[in-house]
Amino acid sequence: MSATILVTDADQRSGLAVVRSLGQAGYRVYVCSASAGPLAAASRYCRGHTVVPDALHEPERFAEAVAGLTRAMSVDVLLPLTDPSVLAVLCHRKEFEPARIPLPGLETYLAASDKAALLATAQTVGLDVPAQIVASSATVPPDIARLRFPVVLKPHRSVAEGMKHPVRHAADFAALSAALSALPAGAFPVLVQERIVGPGMGLFLLRWEGRLQAAFAHRRLLEKPPSGGVSVRCESVASDPILLDKAERLLRALDWQGVAMVECKLDQSSGRAYLMEVNGRFWGSLQLAIDAGVDFPVQLVRLALGQPTTPMTTWKHGTRLRWSLGEVDHVLTRLRRSPDSLALPPDLPSLGSVVSAFFTAPIAGFRGEVLRWKDPAPAFREVLNWFRRA
Repeated sequence: MSATILVTDADQRSGLAVVRSLGQAGYRVYVCSASAGPLAAASRYCRGHTVVPDALHEPERFAEAVAGLTRAMSVDVLLPLTDPSVLAVLCHRKEFEPARIPLPGLETYLAASDKAALLATAQTVGLDVPAQIVASSATVPPDIARLRFPVVLKPHRSVAEGMKHPVRHAADFAALSAALSALPAGAFPVLVQERIVGPGMGLFLLRWEGRLQAAFAHRRLLEKPPSGGVSVRCESVASDPILLDKAERLLRALDWQGVAMVECKLDQSSGRAYLMEVNGRFWGSLQLAIDAGVDFPVQLVRLALGQPTTPMTTWKHGTRLRWSLGEVDHVLTRLRRSPDSLALPPDLPSLGSVVSAFFTAPIAGFRGEVLRWKDPAPAFREVLNWFRRA
């Protein structure tokens, strides 16, 4: 008898990738979300969908509702997929028993989410970090002279006090002062870092009981928002074994259990990889890893259930993935706003080349992330939801 899996955050692309992966492997997969028509619920591999409270704004009610679902459906493995849902689950972990939750402990997760503490730990294992200072209030720190503009502002946690705190950019002192003044109190302390210009790279790892069980690497070719964010075009690449070893040592130092993405930027002038952050959950470009031969969801669930597994640490290089509506959003954003207001990096492809590449992507070997002909309904659901939001 196959196991029952409950996946939260069914409106995420990672949720769709998880549902397809586990459904094709023979697991019974159910989803929940705060929205009524989420992406993953349209998949042929989804057995059912339940609307639950929003984990960001109502974490207590979210945890209570999801715990009720795990008991009612006799869920074997619970997979929360976003920072708010992960935090809500970890804060009430015992309430979900006997369902297995393949995540690290709350303290470990919080340590990885604290950007300042994480970068300090990263330096102990040999990972490079950007030059930075810490702003503890809206006042520009006096040691700002140590940094070169432009700079990037990163709140110490992406989610804090029921709010998401995005990354911001500042081209000069005046812009930095204005950006700090605009931040809510819960965003502080804020890391102010020199901006690293170059392609983004993700090292995806799965550690279980102290051992590396899966690994994968990709390069971001285009992002949303255009200044840097989630990938809308990406490609699997070979990983520098030294960099991969350092990333694994970082997770080992955190005593990590489960999946994590170690996000880096490759400086275009020096070629050095600088650590940006660690995301201790499934990531937006998860489908790329699956397409390239590293099925993280199946591997994680098998480990959680104590089923036999074989480490997956090799993958096909040059596999390409595109998120078509993400590309559309990228183009529309650049059409509506000026390059300065978007803080566009100098290495970003021209708008004309992005539009041209949109139409030639299939020829260039890019596979659609959402549209899969064996499971087409999520693509129609995504387009419908996109127009509703528009």
